[in-house]
Amino acid sequence: MEPMDQPVPLPSHIHYELLMQLLERQTLFALQRRSPQQQQIQELIITLRKALSQQKQLEESCRSSGIAIEYYWSLNNAAASSPLHPGEH
Repeated sequence: MEPMDQPVPLPSHIHYELLMQLLERQTLFALQRRSPQQQQIQELIITLRKALSQQKQLEESCRSSGIAIEYYWSLNNAAASSPLHPGEH
C-alpha cells in the first residue's frame, strides 16, 4: 500500500490534556462530593483518557504504515484544505 499524499489531520494532544485538566482541577471541585454529577465528570475524564490513548494507537499505526500525520490546533487551519463545508459530514 502506498503512503497517502496528504497527511492525516488529527487533533493536537494538548486538546485532550486541557480538557482533562479543566475537569480534574476545576469542574470536580465545583461539584458536591459523591454527587451523581461528580461521578459523571469522573466518567468523562476516563473517556477522554481512552480517546487520547486510542488516538496514540492510531498515530503509531499510521507511522508504521508510512502515513504522515498533521496535528491541528483548530479547525481554522483545516478549513482551507477540507473538502467538506461546515455542517457536512
